[in-house]
Amino acid sequence: MKIDLHIHSKDCSDGRKTLPEIFEEASRRGIGLISITDHDSADCQEAAQDLADKHGILYISGLELNVSFSHPGYRNGKSISLDFLAYQYDIRNQPLLQKLRELREFREVRALQILEKVNEEFIREKKRPFTEADLEAIQSTVDGAFGRPHIADYMVMKGIVKNKREAFEKYLVRCDVPKMPLSLAEASELTRGAGGKLVIAHPSDPNGTSLVTLTRSLTEQQEIIRERMFPYIDGIECWHSRHDKETIESYIAFAKKEGLIMTGGSDCHQQPVLMGRIHIPPSVADQFGVEIKGK
Repeated sequence: MKIDLHIHSKDCSDGRKTLPEIFEEASRRGIGLISITDHDSADCQEAAQDLADKHGILYISGLELNVSFSHPGYRNGKSISLDFLAYQYDIRNQPLLQKLRELREFREVRALQILEKVNEEFIREKKRPFTEADLEAIQSTVDGAFGRPHIADYMVMKGIVKNKREAFEKYLVRCDVPKMPLSLAEASELTRGAGGKLVIAHPSDPNGTSLVTLTRSLTEQQEIIRERMFPYIDGIECWHSRHDKETIESYIAFAKKEGLIMTGGSDCHQQPVLMGRIHIPPSVADQFGVEIKGK
């Protein structure tokens, strides 16, 4: 039976499939334990649990939080973004839900500021700037948290760029605006205060928000985790769609040595559909007190 603890939905995040579509696909693929980990949102958790029950799939609550992190030994102490996954938290915990509302509201403000900077680039290039109608068109595609992927998709649709990668490389990286800062200590306090566990996501993802921003050395990454994260985290996402074999084995060994829980997931946004493709051992379920039949 398969496990996938890192999936994003269209309903509450930047995925391409709705929750019913995700669970229908998960059922077809034989996924037995799943978690929807939308960005800064717990709004889909109750519906996800209901759909999991309907399809006979085990479910644990999930959430992805973006954290501002710094280490004095790297980049002159300048902050970087890292992603963390919260699991098995109380989906009705009010302090956590209030913070998530604040983060989502700031995402809307941030997206508008990014569009303003993109328009400055368009004007310099003698392109027609985005109008209020364009903004409304982009917002109409947003079911969850408003972010740069929605702007990128619109740029592709309008023929401004060939693909999302070009949108980011040509405009959205340069026109970025910082997210609402959330410290690791606060993320940990909110997650644990809601009865959950906090896990560093894809620690060595070469293409994402990861410790690769500071160093590509797995040994150095793990020393950073040991020095600066141990009081705040419960585990590590060892298995990930962009972790190679060496990275997976290294992080498994590190997590076992340090007594951290190990999780894994595809980080599927459904383009392409990756869910369930990574082999994640049944022991991952045991760490959450979940018993998978027929292990």
